[in-house]
Amino acid sequence: MTFLTPLGGLAALAALLPLGVAAWGRIRSAAVARRLGLDPPRRWSVGPRSAGAAVAVALLGLAAAQPAFSDQTAAGTRTGVAVLFVVDTSRSMAASMTPSSPTRLARAINEAVRLRAAVPDVAAGVATFTDRVLPDLLPVPDVAGFDAVVQRAVTIENPPPITQSLRATNYGALDEIASGNYFEPSVTRRVVVFLTDGESNPFDPGALASHLGIQNGYRFIAIRFWNGKEAVFDANGRSEPGYHPDATGSVLLSGLAAALGGRYFEESDAGSATSYLRQLVGRAPIGRTRRLLGERALAPYVAGLALALLLAVVLPRGLVRRRILAPRR
Repeated sequence: MTFLTPLGGLAALAALLPLGVAAWGRIRSAAVARRLGLDPPRRWSVGPRSAGAAVAVALLGLAAAQPAFSDQTAAGTRTGVAVLFVVDTSRSMAASMTPSSPTRLARAINEAVRLRAAVPDVAAGVATFTDRVLPDLLPVPDVAGFDAVVQRAVTIENPPPITQSLRATNYGALDEIASGNYFEPSVTRRVVVFLTDGESNPFDPGALASHLGIQNGYRFIAIRFWNGKEAVFDANGRSEPGYHPDATGSVLLSGLAAALGGRYFEESDAGSATSYLRQLVGRAPIGRTRRLLGERALAPYVAGLALALLLAVVLPRGLVRRRILAPRR
């Protein structure tokens, strides 16, 4: 069992209030009896109502700490290596063959999920990219959590580009990965998987290599999702006249990969990309971590029991009994 908000349990200290009130009343009664020359009250004990009130308040404090049963399992995770999937979410990634066909972004998301499944014992994270990089999930061992983020949070123009032009994408902004603390300091092999359509404004691959090169612990894979017959369609199924596929993306990506000491693949060569990813991950040592499989909250049940006790305390004595024993008419 675990507590999601343990500091909330301090509210249980309020259980001392009803006990304190009862004790103070006993002290006052004894003092009055002595002044009047009467026999002192019987030996004091906590009455059922005071005890019930104290237990109810304590249970409410326990509910505030949010107890939960957690289902955890020990699993092996490779140490010293992590993967960051960077997904291009620029407007051109909305292109598809027909209005109902999978977009480039949809295909990139599916490929990210597939590649992540190929290295389940490696921590992996997600970032989105236009003309800047936005972290969505820092590298974690949780495969299901990764899939949920990449399938729900990765959308077109998220982050929205700062540059307002027909083509805002600039691969030069990838150097933000090196300065953005995307990897733990203990990670010495930092694999970047870039999923894009290859359409970018001019940039300097050499400048990127000085930050994301092998000498800094980075490994690079680029996968291109592109077809010259694709178009960007609006909500009414009409192609946007401002978009024209750029066939030079393969040259651009191959040059980028070469500068970073990595490799570039087309989406049709997914098998080779998987093999290369496994090669980059290598045979790093495996450490033991605990993965959370699920939680069952207990706070509603504890709070319900507390409210039932409070109701029993505040009801007039004998009310329930009179209700039960009342003759039927």
